[in-house]
Amino acid sequence: MDSSESIPSHSNNRTHRRYVLFLLTVVYALNFVDRQILVILQESIKLDMGLSDAQLGLLTGFAFAIFYVSVGIPIARWADSGNRRNIVSGAVAVWSGMTALSGLTQNYFQLMLARIGVGVGEAGGSPPSHSIISDYYPAAERGRAMSIYSTGVYIGVLMGFIVGGWVNQHYGWRIAFFAVGIPGLFIALLVRFTLREPIRGMSDGVKVMPPLGFKDTLSCLWQLKSFRFYAIASGLTAFCSYGIGNFLPSFLTRSHGFEPTEVGISLALTSGLGGAIGTYLGGHFADKLGAKDLRWYLWVPAIPAILGPLLVTSGMLLQDSTLALVCLFFSVVFGALYLGPVIAITHTLVKPNMRAMSSAILFLVLNLIGLGFGPLTVGLLSDGLTPWLGNDALRYAIAAISFVGLIAMWCFYRGAMYLPEDYKRQSLDIEHVD
Repeated sequence: MDSSESIPSHSNNRTHRRYVLFLLTVVYALNFVDRQILVILQESIKLDMGLSDAQLGLLTGFAFAIFYVSVGIPIARWADSGNRRNIVSGAVAVWSGMTALSGLTQNYFQLMLARIGVGVGEAGGSPPSHSIISDYYPAAERGRAMSIYSTGVYIGVLMGFIVGGWVNQHYGWRIAFFAVGIPGLFIALLVRFTLREPIRGMSDGVKVMPPLGFKDTLSCLWQLKSFRFYAIASGLTAFCSYGIGNFLPSFLTRSHGFEPTEVGISLALTSGLGGAIGTYLGGHFADKLGAKDLRWYLWVPAIPAILGPLLVTSGMLLQDSTLALVCLFFSVVFGALYLGPVIAITHTLVKPNMRAMSSAILFLVLNLIGLGFGPLTVGLLSDGLTPWLGNDALRYAIAAISFVGLIAMWCFYRGAMYLPEDYKRQSLDIEHVD
């Protein structure tokens, strides 16, 4: 890292750190615009290329996720020792360029290669961003900061649905890829020339040791019994979120006869707005309640999870589209509570020299289970049920996987049991500086 570009702790003023959080949230929103744009376009692409639901699930899920999580590990290792700002800037340029190239593809194989390129680029986004934010925000404010950053997921979903739905209906799916990919190249330049690299560990006042590799970081995380459970819980929650969310445009089109613009606006309000609200509230309540009892960082996402299957199933089976969307809105709010708290508590439990790698490992579990298998499972179930249920197959496939959320709820509770013990043990291992 170029120390001349780092800022000392006395320069850590509120204005700049808010700007950093804002800019990185914009980057994360762009990340999800480019990741989820395929979801709003998939019905048009399916008709154009003659694809099955299983192929769509593979395209929007596993094919992307396997490269996203595997490339994320070496990039995180780099981020724990190199200039994180430059890594984020380069990553934005790569995934934005590959998104734009998706509009030039002529067949399923070419589109899959382009999406793999998007996954490789996006692997360099979150781990270094998490590490930067943790150096600007101390532990007591980290949950809220991570949740604000994580609202980028749903801001990106909101923008992707609105822009993608409108452009797709009026100009076609290829132009939609260009419309969301090209602006990212300008954001990459903004990150490179306006964001300042912070000194590692400055918000915690700790001595920063040389970065640890994947094996050592994984060993450290494995010793945290709470991490084992809440990482799996996060993956299962994401399994439901991606599995359901990636097929909602198809559900509204097939079961309620929505046009692309109607789908975009409806899901912008339910998935986009609902997810942003839930993500922020998760971090807000985790910081507030966690100040008294650390276990609230895992109880906050666990408690409302019991309502998830009821809300999703109701949303799938109700014939009134407005009532269905209301149910889905609240299911998204409750399903989004986990992201900020689990990232924040992970960074609180580990040392500054392993934060990016810890995020990468957490996201490896989360995305491999969630993004990798969620959409693929729904697609396979839908294809399997189609001979008996026709267009209704998709709604029953989505309703079925929502019950996986109950297993996630149990895992969050189990993880909370070990959290105080893990925090106490890790605190003894951290060497503070005056």
